[in-house]
Amino acid sequence: MSDVRHVLVLPDRDAAEEAAEELGERFGVTEEPQLVRDALAGEDDAEDAQWLVVVEDPDGRLAAAELDDFAAQWDGWREEP
Repeated sequence: MSDVRHVLVLPDRDAAEEAAEELGERFGVTEEPQLVRDALAGEDDAEDAQWLVVVEDPDGRLAAAELDDFAAQWDGWREEP
């Protein structure tokens, strides 16, 4: 069993919440993804924050290319490890 973690970067909280919910439906993710607010350097306004969706994938069964396409639906991307 490997310790794989995927990080999806999304433009706002709504997109992150929608993506986190759909991860279970589309990919069968059973552990709830973690949502993390990532403030841009020098920005204090929550509107200027990106949101991270952290997905644990201990079995390494989620394909990076599929997650790239998935995140792109919300104008986001998958962060490379």
